[in-house]
Amino acid sequence: MTSKNKLSTLAFALTALFSVTSAAHAQAPASKGKVLIVLSSASELPLKDGKSFSTGYYLNELIVPAERFAAAGYELVFANPNGDTPSVDKLSVSPDYFGGSKDKLNEALSFQASLDGLKHPHTLRSVAAGNLNQYAAVFVPGGPAPMIDLMADRDLGRILTYFHAHAKTTVLLCHAPIALLSTTPDPNAEQAALRAGDLAGARRLAARWPYQGYRMTIFSNEEEGQAATNVFHAEPQFLPAQALENAGGKVATVAAWHSQVVQDRELITGQNPFSDAAMMDVVLPTLAAKK
Repeated sequence: MTSKNKLSTLAFALTALFSVTSAAHAQAPASKGKVLIVLSSASELPLKDGKSFSTGYYLNELIVPAERFAAAGYELVFANPNGDTPSVDKLSVSPDYFGGSKDKLNEALSFQASLDGLKHPHTLRSVAAGNLNQYAAVFVPGGPAPMIDLMADRDLGRILTYFHAHAKTTVLLCHAPIALLSTTPDPNAEQAALRAGDLAGARRLAARWPYQGYRMTIFSNEEEGQAATNVFHAEPQFLPAQALENAGGKVATVAAWHSQVVQDRELITGQNPFSDAAMMDVVLPTLAAKK
């Protein structure tokens, strides 16, 4: 083969390689940004009778939205107060929360196991000290755990206050909207007043709550009562829906265990575990419209 032919062959090979590489890059979906997923570090819910209930995040409330975010092209970033692996509420590991399908439950467990960030989350303190503008949205799944630590976490309060001030999409499901009270001036005192049944004191402490007047939903008083009877076997120290109303939120709930989603400005809330898919049907178009 002559030198000229060798050069022609090399040029052809390089052109073909460049074309294949370019096609591969063209087919690779670009990231749409990051979603911050905030979970509790707690797993024992204190009850009125002095006992406690083992809990954590509800599997479907995390996995159904997380899968939808990931499928839409968003990078998932996990954080919680202690930077430790969060607990899943064992009662939520059930086909009941996946349309009665064991296959869907197993798919959810497989996706859960694939989330390295869930096993090794960032601390809320490190996230609050970082660049919060890099996140397209913040999402807090439920289960009762946010009533234990997230609602009184000042670092989460700083994160949510930033998202509120910059009109960045803020998503909370089931019990998780109680975490909005972390943005009150003194969230530890707010939580203590609620636990003591001092609604007037809690109302005074929430006087400058940034979500006053917002429409929202949360696990209803009816649902909490049924959970107290059938799940906790004792009353919780306070009712989440009552707590948000007391702080100045316009809380709307529907009949127990029916799906409901409420959107008001940057805030999107879902009422209960069965609101997971409907909530994402609102969240993803909202994020797409911001692009």
